[in-house]
Amino acid sequence: MIQQLAMQSLGAGVGVFLGVLIGLGIRKRKGNSEGLLGGSVILTASAAAGLAMVVMMAMKHFTA
Repeated sequence: MIQQLAMQSLGAGVGVFLGVLIGLGIRKRKGNSEGLLGGSVILTASAAAGLAMVVMMAMKHFTA
């Protein structure tokens, strides 16, 4: 069941990861690294994607 929810929510996680990666990459390149986890764009994007997947999985579980 959890594996099925994860597969159904993968698109949201990938979309958020790519969006945050691009957005924060541009922001860091301009010199503003405030708010990054450990000063890393990839770590912050991964955390945002993981959170998006968990939220989407919960939404799919409780609304189905």
